[in-house]
Formats: sequence, C-alpha cells, structure tokens
Amino acid sequence: MTSDVLRSAHRAAWQASRLVTVPTQRYRALPDFLIIGAQRSGTTSLYRYLEQHPAVTPAVLCKGVHYFDVSYSRGEEWYRSHFPSRVYQQRVSKRTGENALTGEGSPYYLFHPAVPSRAALTVPSARVIAILRNPISRAYSHYQHEVARGYETLTFLDALKIEPERLAGEAERLCADPGYHSFSHQHHSYVSRGIYVDQVQRWMSIFPASQVSVVDGGEFFAHPEQTYRDVLAFLGLSDHTLQTYAPLNAHRYEPMSSGARAFLEEAFDEPNRALAAYLGRTFDW
Repeated sequence: MTSDVLRSAHRAAWQASRLVTVPTQRYRALPDFLIIGAQRSGTTSLYRYLEQHPAVTPAVLCKGVHYFDVSYSRGEEWYRSHFPSRVYQQRVSKRTGENALTGEGSPYYLFHPAVPSRAALTVPSARVIAILRNPISRAYSHYQHEVARGYETLTFLDALKIEPERLAGEAERLCADPGYHSFSHQHHSYVSRGIYVDQVQRWMSIFPASQVSVVDGGEFFAHPEQTYRDVLAFLGLSDHTLQTYAPLNAHRYEPMSSGARAFLEEAFDEPNRALAAYLGRTFDW
C-alpha cells in the first residue's frame, strides 16, 4: 500500500469520526489536566497510573481526545462529550473526600504550534504535564512506531534527512487554518519533536509556570513510583500507591545505525543546552 493511499485512508477515518455526537455534552466537565507529550515518552503509562487514583475520572473511551490539535473545528461540545458528567464528578468527590479530576493525554499537543493558545481559551485553569524523553531515543521510537503503522517506508537516516522538506511550511499552515491537518507534521517529525525548548517555551509563554510540570522521562522510567507521586502532588491529589508500575507501550528495536545516531547527536546538541538553560535544570541525556 502506497504512502498516498495510507494518507487518504488516515484522512477518511479522521473525517468519519467527526460525525460522532453525544447529546449530554452540556452536562459534562472539561479536563482539569492535560498530558501534552512528548510522543513516545511515557504519556500512556502516566495516564494509566493517574486513572487508578480514586479521585481521577478518566476520559471516556480513550486517553487521547486530540481536540486541540486535529479536531478543533468540531467545537467545545464535542470535546465535552469525552469527559464524565459533572454529577458523576460530584459523586466521586463526595465518596473520596477530595476534588475529583478528569483529564486527557494527547501527545501531539506539545508539538502542534496552535494548541497552547487554543487550550488557554477553553481550559485556562488546567494543569499541564509534559514528559521529555532523551530526544535521540524518542526519535527512533517514533520512527519505529510509524513504520509499524505503515506510515513510514524510508530508512531512519533517510527519513531524518528529508524531514525538513516534508515539514516545510506545515507549522505555518496549521496556525493559519484551524481545520488543516498535516500528515507529515504529525507523523514524520522525528527531529523536530525533539527540539523541546521551542515547544516548552510556547506553552510556558501562555500558561503560568505554576500550571506546567516538566517531567524528566529518564527519571520517570527509572523511578515511576516517585514520579507518579510528584505528579499527584502537582495536581493537588492525595498520595496513592499502585500495585505495579509496569511501563506500557514499551518496545525493543534493532540498534540504531551509527550514522543516524551521529546525525541526531549533532541535531540535538544545541537545543538540549538551550532547554537546560531555559528551565534551569539538566537532563541526563
């Protein structure tokens, strides 16, 4: 199957899902927290840990609603349809003795240039959580994910080299047209998604620093229980212990080629320094 056919099928499925409506939107809550990415950095694991807390009521059907990135034209009522009712939230609050929270995790939110301003209009009080993984390993995991889905046919190094051509002008189009969806910006952004400093600055220029938590992906993978507790504290939730902190969506791949690794080391050297300077902290990358 060619990449053009895959893109057409992807677009058709996305358009078909626009027809979904739920008549109870007006009675439903908006999210209290957003896990915004980065993709392939542990967002699924963290979300699944959070939904096991007694006072967290997860999004309906799936963790990633993708409203602010690829579904913004559907409107707020459609977005509300993915969350529990306010009456149910009140029942959970009464049962647990603390404010019930709901939220979602859409890892494209961190990278999509128009999302922070859109989110600020709809959920200005939401807590925002970003997990930043070593950008080299993140890029390779992202590539393998797209290959498995049939969205990538190039070798890793070739895909890295052609990325600027694939993404040329796409960020500008996404900001100019709320209904525009860029396949390559979402699926072929292996290097660009790892330039974390630009993405974090964009979010923190709109949301107060007190509402944004930047999680070290390496620390999360190494010490998931402590990271989970730190995130609970950030959200204002009581401490909670899980039976297991097994990672989700973890995969093993063939080693990365030396050429691709050298390419990425050079690409990320300066952005990683800029990120550390901006946040005033270092990452073990």
